[in-house]
Amino acid sequence: MPGEIERLREALKEMRSVSKKRNFNQSVELIINLTDIDMRRPESRIQETIELPHPVDKTVGVFATGDLALRARRSGVDLVLEREEIESLLNNKKRQRQIAKEIDFFIAEAPLMPLVGRVFGSILGPRGKMPRPIPPTADIEREVERSRKMVFVRTRGQPVIHCKIGTEDMSDEQIAENALAVLRRIESRLKRGAKNIKSVYLKTTMGKAVKVKM
Repeated sequence: MPGEIERLREALKEMRSVSKKRNFNQSVELIINLTDIDMRRPESRIQETIELPHPVDKTVGVFATGDLALRARRSGVDLVLEREEIESLLNNKKRQRQIAKEIDFFIAEAPLMPLVGRVFGSILGPRGKMPRPIPPTADIEREVERSRKMVFVRTRGQPVIHCKIGTEDMSDEQIAENALAVLRRIESRLKRGAKNIKSVYLKTTMGKAVKVKM
């Protein structure tokens, strides 16, 4: 592992050197190209939610009522929708799509899951964004913090995985540890492990992709 972390750090250093400074905090993206994978076979398709060691500037939305909704707002989440608001969006597909685009991860008070599924299921399901259910008494601050560490990765018909693992203002150590967490999980899902990984790249939002010498 120390050797892999060091190679990731070297690639991050090069990535920063070839990335022009922008007037916004760019994302750092991990690209994994797979090999010897038959994407026509269901078992070859990857769809994983991975909890990273370090938070990655993710937006979080909460479906909740009463006290849980109040505590969610106090925790600083990006969006809170209560029962009446969810019901009002039943036939508003445009707003549903907008919410799905703006929010990375959702949490839902468990009793609201049937309603959320009925209203948002067709929008959030295909995007891999169905909410994680929690009990009304849950520690919402801890759940939100955990959600900000989550990344959803999947293959979309091609043997390629592309996900956000950090931002420019994070340290190379933090980004490298996040990248390694994703790589480890993907390797565990592949029949031949690391041998099914053809190449790995790191890039900023608008920067050039840099190959990791794995």
